Amino acid sequence: MQAAKRMKELEGGIFQLLNEKKNEVEAQGRKVFNLSVGTPDFPPAPHVMEAVAKAAMQPENYKYALTDLPELTKAVQQRFTDRYGVNLSEEEIMSVYGSQEGIAHIGLTLFDEGDIVLVPDPGYPIFSIGPFLAGARIEKYELLPERDYLPNLPVLEKAYGHRAKAMIVSYPLNPICKCAPKSFYEELIPWAMRNDIVIIHDNAYSDIIYDGREGDSILSIPGAKEVCVEFYSLSKSYNYTGARMGFLVGNKEVIANFNKLRSQIDYGTFLPVQYGAIAALTGSDDYVKEQCRKYEERRNALCDGLTALGWKVERSEGTMFAWAKIPEGFSDDTDFVMTLLERTGLLVTPGSSFGEKGKGYVRFALTLPVEAIQEAVEAVKKSGILKR
Repeated sequence: MQAAKRMKELEGGIFQLLNEKKNEVEAQGRKVFNLSVGTPDFPPAPHVMEAVAKAAMQPENYKYALTDLPELTKAVQQRFTDRYGVNLSEEEIMSVYGSQEGIAHIGLTLFDEGDIVLVPDPGYPIFSIGPFLAGARIEKYELLPERDYLPNLPVLEKAYGHRAKAMIVSYPLNPICKCAPKSFYEELIPWAMRNDIVIIHDNAYSDIIYDGREGDSILSIPGAKEVCVEFYSLSKSYNYTGARMGFLVGNKEVIANFNKLRSQIDYGTFLPVQYGAIAALTGSDDYVKEQCRKYEERRNALCDGLTALGWKVERSEGTMFAWAKIPEGFSDDTDFVMTLLERTGLLVTPGSSFGEKGKGYVRFALTLPVEAIQEAVEAVKKSGILKR
């Protein structure tokens, strides 16, 4: 039995290796501080769970949904108006099973074989995998600290202007944990218009931003709907991860085509999941803001704690992650991750998992309470690994 050639590009690789090593350490009876996987440890708000539970007790809600509930579309409209000052028509909204699924499939409606798609490096793996599955040609654009992790648009215009079909952009960006100023988007939208490039913006973390920064939607920039669509997810803001609920909003032509594809392969989101999403979007933001505050406390405990030990870990600007160069004395991020786990019990993700420019870095997920993070920092201190 011969698998398709594309499957060779989708091998598990490092994440399977990390899990095996974690199991090995735990089998020795040692404690593991798992900061490798970006799954929120906070529960959904009670009113969200109650809405799902109530809807799940109604037998009629087990039929095919086929379409989004009108109340859900209205809830998205209200959310974008209240939160971002963006007005959306019904034709500018569709649901997806989280932004990961949406990014994986949207390329099937946009890209032909060999079309050029610009993706960030470092960047979340699905940014490359989605276009790859559609047969697109992936071209990476570098995100470098000396440019504040922003793409060099003039350079990209010279190389790919009127040649690239689309560009995937995301801020705050996983894994580098940086935000982009509004001035960047004000430059990006005219640039995309000038070069006939569709912008696909992943806005998964606009509610998890620190130090008084305010998350925004790219659609708040004048003219954005002409060339841009944006993924908005309930996974991280509302801890609705397993429910798989997100939205694509923006350019109605892109959304119409994506809806056409979905109508051939999908029967709609499970209705109790839709009712939970309505409750999340229309409920108070107090729970979301309090959760962000707790993530910020965790960030401070991790970044400041390790920096005090001599391992400089810059404070994350947003996302539920932190990003840092590996300590002096180490040259390979994967080898360092294995050594760190073996000697301290702290498990993180090697930066090379996120692209060529991620080599020499690691990513931490802020998915343990402050007390556990402080314990992990103490384990690093006692291990002497930073004195190498």
